[in-house]
Amino acid sequence: MKQPSRPPQIIGLCDQLIELPRLIDEVPIGILVVDPAHRVILMNRSLEVLTGMSHGSVQGTPCYYVLRSNLCMAGCPVRELHKNSGPVSAEADIINRGRQKIPVRFTAAPLIGKNGKLVGYVKSVEDMRFFKKPEDQAAAGVFGKLIGNSPEMQRVFRVLPTIAQTDSSVLITGQTGTGKDYVAEAIHYASRRAKGPFIKVNCGALPEGLLESELFGHQKGAFTGAVENKPGRFRLAHNGTLYLTEIGDLPLHLQVKLLSFLDDKVVYPLGSSKGIHVDVRVIAATHRNLEEMVRQGQFRADLLFRLNVLRLHLPSLSERGDDIRMLTSHFLRTFNSRFSKKISKFNETAEKLIMNHHFPGNVRELRNMVEYAVNLCDGDRILPEHLPDYLTAPRSARNKAPEPEPEARLQFELQSREIGENVGWAETERRMILEAMIKAKGNRSKAAKYLGLGRSTLWRKMKQYQILS
Repeated sequence: MKQPSRPPQIIGLCDQLIELPRLIDEVPIGILVVDPAHRVILMNRSLEVLTGMSHGSVQGTPCYYVLRSNLCMAGCPVRELHKNSGPVSAEADIINRGRQKIPVRFTAAPLIGKNGKLVGYVKSVEDMRFFKKPEDQAAAGVFGKLIGNSPEMQRVFRVLPTIAQTDSSVLITGQTGTGKDYVAEAIHYASRRAKGPFIKVNCGALPEGLLESELFGHQKGAFTGAVENKPGRFRLAHNGTLYLTEIGDLPLHLQVKLLSFLDDKVVYPLGSSKGIHVDVRVIAATHRNLEEMVRQGQFRADLLFRLNVLRLHLPSLSERGDDIRMLTSHFLRTFNSRFSKKISKFNETAEKLIMNHHFPGNVRELRNMVEYAVNLCDGDRILPEHLPDYLTAPRSARNKAPEPEPEARLQFELQSREIGENVGWAETERRMILEAMIKAKGNRSKAAKYLGLGRSTLWRKMKQYQILS
């Protein structure tokens, strides 16, 4: 990728700081170096992970494009340096590329050249999420992004702090939509690695040909199109956690490389015979029966043993009793805020329909269901007609999930277009995806078939429209 042109002042400062890029990449917290006009000169690997932006794409731009903080317009720590003789610190929130709000602590200090003149500023950006006390959260029915007061979830909450304090591999199992991603995040942010990066790789979302390079990196010229060195996700996760979701979809030849890494903590980029040692904890998750896959020769038994050091199984939503009501209220508040609505509650009939549903798609299905209802409701209460049609269908029809034929997909698309007749295409497409997820009960593969999309394409569009799953 072509690098953006740099102003002469930045080129001059980079000459003075020639050793700095190598040094700051070793620092486990985010580091940003800006020139006197607050334009980005350098950012380290930790800040790339935290913000989701690459150094090359932001070099020479104002620093507020990178940090997107509530302090950027007022109270910027760098600007406060004009009033103070020493470094200054402040706590704030930043918005990363995935539109996630992250609490951080900024510390800013001036950079003085050999001639005694100001040549720029350096900012450290420390992720503050790990300062939360997990025990206090669990007592309130919350652990990270997990919510629940049922005995099943309280058992999970009790063991999470213990699992977090070890450095062993973890295998998280459970049905689709039970919250495995949130558990992995909670383990990371309650661990000693919380200051390090949390890197997620969906082993089922990337083509097999790209997955090896994505995980282990490659050297320039290793294959056609490899025009520069790429570190890979293992190296990006150095001093932190690598979360491998859908581990059952990992191809057999990459299972061998993963096993080798778990044994010696060394990665070998494509095109290189030189190994690189990285300090990474691996957490894996799956909804598949890995023991059965081992018997069928689809998963290596030795890799299962290495991943299965600590195992945590998440209960299905139908096993969690009153957690359904608790989660429904939480999602209602979330989507009221997002869509600027003032819906007070579900009426009694609508609430009964939800409480009596089996939820094969688990928490993800419930979240999608509430988002759908909030979108359709124009009053102050959600009624049965605002809920997906399958909730009011006979139970036998509800439990059936036939594969959609092309004609069904076409009919579905036409119906969805009618919903968005008076809105723009982006909103129409968003509602189409939401409707498909509802019809598929949270199953992304089936939703993709309804829409006539590839699974990875659907995943990208869900990220684009902030339809979390």
